Order: sequence, then structure tokens, then C-alpha cells
Amino acid sequence: MTEILELINKMSPFVLLGFLLAGIMHAFVPGNLYRRYLGGGTLRSIINATLLGVPLPLCSCGVIPTAMSLHKEGASKAATVSFLIATPQTGVDSIIATYSLMGLPFALLRPIAAFITALTGGILTAKFSDEKVVNIITTPEREQAKTTFMEKIKSALKYAFVDMMQDIGKWLVVGLVVAGLITVFVPESFFEIFADNSLLSMLLVLLLAIPMYLCATGSIPIAVALMLKGLTPGTAFVLLMAGPAVNTASMLIIGKVMGRRTLLLYLLSIITGAIAFGLTIDNLLPREWFSTSLSGIHAHEHGGFPYFDTGCSILLALMLINAFIQRHRHKHHHCNCENCDCNAQGEAVTFNIEGMACNHCKANVEKAVSAIEGVESVEVILADGKATVKGTFDRKKVIDAVESIGFSIKEIE
Repeated sequence: MTEILELINKMSPFVLLGFLLAGIMHAFVPGNLYRRYLGGGTLRSIINATLLGVPLPLCSCGVIPTAMSLHKEGASKAATVSFLIATPQTGVDSIIATYSLMGLPFALLRPIAAFITALTGGILTAKFSDEKVVNIITTPEREQAKTTFMEKIKSALKYAFVDMMQDIGKWLVVGLVVAGLITVFVPESFFEIFADNSLLSMLLVLLLAIPMYLCATGSIPIAVALMLKGLTPGTAFVLLMAGPAVNTASMLIIGKVMGRRTLLLYLLSIITGAIAFGLTIDNLLPREWFSTSLSGIHAHEHGGFPYFDTGCSILLALMLINAFIQRHRHKHHHCNCENCDCNAQGEAVTFNIEGMACNHCKANVEKAVSAIEGVESVEVILADGKATVKGTFDRKKVIDAVESIGFSIKEIE
């Protein structure tokens, strides 16, 4: 517990700041900006997708339906792959959190590596992957009242400290716990066999990280714990790059929706990029750049009580608890058609959807279903994995729309 609390105290002020900046981006940057410049397989669209993806605070579960939705709206395979690679590896929140625990060199190299890797993946996809014509989804434009500045601020705070906490809070806690377990239970001698062979340690980390789910922020304490146990900075960097970008679920969905060739190019770009940057860090850059940053993790042991850091940790814990409560408070909410007007203008059909893991998943399902002719409203309960669709519509089109962005769906009888 001591090791975990030390990591939390060091990280929590920066995590809260990163979440706040992510909320501001969400509230003040128009949503259609992320779709406007991604059409076509040109180098420009690939660069646009990469530049949009690097600062965007989407976890690796949320980026999949978002990217599939962009692809259905006309984004090329190349641009979609670039977006898929760049987005989960970094984000404004994880960059700031990386700086808090691992120092400025890691924080600077992380977005640079994500940009170069994503750019490479997009270019390879444009050159070697067969581009097929996709059916573009045009979401009906709805009149929206002008949002005031204060309403945007409220939206930013809700997104930052409720929605994002729901999405990645669990994985942040998992990362911190795993880091603490590594620090306590893994003996110092365990990694001695890798002392003179950083490439072998990188391959081992890739073997363990690729099938796992790791978010960009949650991977940071694990990387720190591995470095404290003697693994090289380059090996830790491989974990930071490959862990958030690839997992079993994302590989299955990319292969299903975009084809096996695109999946292979996606994996090749991430694995090659991670190893290349890892070897560069270990062999070409000064080791002290990446080791001195770790000395601050236990510095408070010799100083006074860290009131500010502890206060931020308590605030972060309270927000995580609130997010958990908010996520599950409507878990057993279902429509009672005897007491509502859900059939006033059309039927209400409930579907069970598998694979939704965050609010971005929920938003993409709602968007895909709302675009179907005859759909008047759609309500998705994330905790239950259920969607209630109201209107006069073709049920098969609902199933096709949800499956096209990577989820499994079936109607509840």
C-alpha cells in the first residue's frame, strides 16, 4: 500500500490537471472538426488524422468505435489507421501524467513517437491496403441552441471529472495496483538476465502487453515500476507505446471491419515503432535523462507531509467513487411502457449490445443508430449494455449499424 500511495500522491495533481484540459478540449472544440479533414487516402488526410489523434484523450476501448464511425463517414483506411495508432498512445491527460512520474524526456518523446508511428502506419496502409468504398453515414443535423460560456464550462467539468473518470478510472486504479505489486513482490534479481540484452526485454514486454488492455495513463505507473526493478528506459517506453495501442479486442474489431491486411500493417507499425524508439533511447540518448526523473518518487519520505499531493489524491479518490456511482445508478432502469409515452409515435425495441466499455462507445452507438431512417430516439444504458430505440424503423438496419462500428448486438425478445 505504501508503494501505491507514493505513486498516487506523485501522480494525482497532474492527472486532475490533465482531465481538466481534456474536458476543455471536449467542450470548446467542435466535434465535427475530428471528421472534417480525414477523407481520402492522401498524405494530408493521414497527417490530419495523426495530429487530431495525438492530443485527443481517448482510451484504447473508446478509440475503436470512434475510429470505425469516422471510417463509415468517409475517412480513408489510411487516415483511420493513423487515428487508431496515435490516439490511444497519448492524450493531453497522459502526457501530463507522464511528466509527473517519468520526467520531461519521456513526456516529450511519447507524443513524438506516437506521431511518427501513426504517420508510418497510415502511409503503409495507403500503399499496401486495398481501399474499399464505404457507405457514408450522414447524421441528421439537429438544431441546437447556442451554448453559453458557462454551459460549456459545466460540460467540460462533467466530461473531465465524471465521464472520463468512468471511462479510464478503473484502468488507472488497476495500473497503480499492478505497479505496487511489481514493486513489492518482484525480486530485484528477476530482470538481471535482461541487463545486457534490452531487445530481449522489449520482446518480452511486447509479448505481455499486446493482448492486455492498458490505458495510456494506467500504463505509466507500471512502466515506472519496471524501471525501478532494473529494466531499461527503452523497455519501459515500449510498454508505454504498445500497451495502450493494442489489445485483443481492438485487433479482432480492426480485422473484422477493415480486413486482415490492414490489421497486419497496424500491428507492424506499432511493434516496429515501439522497438525502434526503445532501442534509440537505450543506445543513443543519455541514460541520465531517463533515470534522474525517478528519484523524485520517494523524495517525500525525507521531507514533510505532502499536504497538497495528499489532498489531490483524496479528491481523485472521491471523484472515482462518484463516477462509479453515477455509472451504475441507472443500471436497473428500464422503460415501463404502461407509465410512459414511448409508443406514442412508434414502437420501442430494446437491444443487448456487447463490447461497450466507455462513454465514447455509448456515444458512437447512439450516433450510428440515430442516423437510421425512422429512428426518433435512442437511449443507451452503458452499465447494462442495452439500447432502447424508439420509432418506426428497420430493425436489421439497427443491427447492421451497430455491428459496423465493431460491437455485437441482438434484439431482446
